Amino acid sequence: MTQPTTPASALPHKVRIWDLPTRLFHWLLAACIVALVVTAKMGGNAMNWHLILGQVVLALLVFRILWGVVGGYWSRFGSFIPSPEALGRYVRGVSTTQDRAGHNPLGALSVIAMLIILIAQIASGLLSDDEIAFSGPLTRFVSGDLISQATNYHAHWGQYLIYALVALHLLAVIGYSLKGDKLVPAMVTGDKLLDGPVPSAHDTMGTRVLAAALAVVASGISWWVHQLGQGAAF
Repeated sequence: MTQPTTPASALPHKVRIWDLPTRLFHWLLAACIVALVVTAKMGGNAMNWHLILGQVVLALLVFRILWGVVGGYWSRFGSFIPSPEALGRYVRGVSTTQDRAGHNPLGALSVIAMLIILIAQIASGLLSDDEIAFSGPLTRFVSGDLISQATNYHAHWGQYLIYALVALHLLAVIGYSLKGDKLVPAMVTGDKLLDGPVPSAHDTMGTRVLAAALAVVASGISWWVHQLGQGAAF
């Protein structure tokens, strides 16, 4: 007896969504956030590592901004920032495969919020002074009032906002995983099984070399910002 054939359009499409640079950024940032929280709570000599980790996160954020312009298709801001129409379709439960192939519309908004909050946290850290052993590299360029405000934000509101967003992110990952949308494996392998064809992210040796070059640029910018504070004692 002849077995019925499944139409090609009904078969799942394996698509490269997250290029290697984006995946490395994601996991390095996650590790750095955990380490920053631990070193901040430990205090003392651990603050030296806190400062170094802050420089690493600054470099990662600069890289992500650059990669959001020239990176793989689904890593570009122009591709995953949702339009009002896409957001409306998602909320009504009628989103398309294109709408949710990378970050779904709500997930994209949470990513944007996380990037903004992390940039604010790093910026406030650069301007913070605990009046004991730690002083941010940019404190010598601003007034005492601004330093006080930045320090208060960095030590209180900023970190609590990060905790809240991380908690929401983890809950969302768990919730989508229970519904069959395996987000963690996709961020490890870069591939997703989708119910329709969508553009694939370019993830070639050429794009990875470009990402490496941008990572060097981002690291240089972070190092330069840190060096601005080295003249404070002169």
